[in-house]
Amino acid sequence: GAARQRASFGTKRSRVQIPAARPHERGGMSIYRERILPRLLDKIMDRPSSHVARDQVCAGLYGEVLEIGFGTGLNISHYPNEVKRVCAIEPSELGWEIAEPRIAARSIPIEMGGLNGERLALTEEQFDCALSTWTLCSIPDVSLALKEIHRVLKPGGELHYLEHGHAPDESVARWQSRIEPVQKIIAGGCHLTRPIADLITEAGFTIVESAEYYSPKEPKPFGYTFIGRAQRN
Repeated sequence: GAARQRASFGTKRSRVQIPAARPHERGGMSIYRERILPRLLDKIMDRPSSHVARDQVCAGLYGEVLEIGFGTGLNISHYPNEVKRVCAIEPSELGWEIAEPRIAARSIPIEMGGLNGERLALTEEQFDCALSTWTLCSIPDVSLALKEIHRVLKPGGELHYLEHGHAPDESVARWQSRIEPVQKIIAGGCHLTRPIADLITEAGFTIVESAEYYSPKEPKPFGYTFIGRAQRN
């Protein structure tokens, strides 16, 4: 039926309009969000330790894959050959520009599927897997986004996730709460205190493989990591 047909998500960036600056981000903050932050994040997230984790979380992806928070395409080199197509959700036009050489280096079709993970203009039950790396921290309504991922995955489909979030140690968690207001401003809405595993299970997923740890290369308030696979119920 129609619910199982593949959506015709766009292949050209010109088919999707980049949103205007938010009311509180006119002027300097808009320039920072649109022209500086994508380049900054591309450098920060393109480190050897990050790529080790990306390789781990991308293992086992196959078929039609939805990637939430495509960014500058830093996961592309880690897609397994079993991936047949990627539908990428990413609001940053500059992010797409930076990603172009990485896209060109792989034969896997990578197509723009939209801007907003909270409202996916995609047919339900069409993807075999979904991928989210350091993205759930910055989506304003993360619970809605996870429900949307659940909706577009096939029954039994998997969400592969690599995120940072709320630390179990009280002293670290207190620092996360103190730092978070500034972090949200300078890092594109990034939250430090989200209970990632709980949010995933509350959206209707069953976590089938997971690990939590402090990243050895990060200050503890920024580096409490959640990595795993969760299956759509």
